[in-house]
Amino acid sequence: MQKILNQAKVIPVVRKANEDNVVPIAEALYAGGISVIEITAETPKVEELIRKVRNSSCDILVGAGTVLDAETARAVITAGAQFLVSPTFNQDAIKMANRYGIPFMSGAMTPTEVLTAFEAGAAMVKVFPAGSMGPDYIKNIRGPLPHIPIMATGGIHLDNMVDYLKAGAQAVGVGSQLVAADQLESAEDYQKLTKEAERYIQKSL
Repeated sequence: MQKILNQAKVIPVVRKANEDNVVPIAEALYAGGISVIEITAETPKVEELIRKVRNSSCDILVGAGTVLDAETARAVITAGAQFLVSPTFNQDAIKMANRYGIPFMSGAMTPTEVLTAFEAGAAMVKVFPAGSMGPDYIKNIRGPLPHIPIMATGGIHLDNMVDYLKAGAQAVGVGSQLVAADQLESAEDYQKLTKEAERYIQKSL
């Protein structure tokens, strides 16, 4: 699991999915070469959505995003989340994830926050919102903190993704630019999603 997470360069952030389309979304992304997805915790019935994907035949790694506190962390872990992501730093949430042996990607912005999150036990640090700062910001953080794995999220899309990866991000989180979950219904929609996932994967190589 950790190996798959470490090797993933593109992590789709899935918001507004529902019980009917979450598995087809996961399957479409997996068919396009995506190995990891993040379903955000503010999504209604997020625990059930995580269970649905975990219980499906789709062999994709499923994480929970927007995990802001320890209570949410425990709930989504119990539902089957294989990693957790937050836009902010919460030490109790990191402790909860580590207690269960689940990787936690903690949000941070400043170099102090990045180091604090990593020293608190984050497996990776999510620089958010990365798009507000640009790829050079990632490069500048990596200078004094080269040992800390960084995921850049916020404003990342097909046309700028490579800039963040070249700047030193281990992975990028991509939201509605890749997965607009509330607009996916038909077989054609999922075929298009697979094609778009393929484009992201090819560009990340």
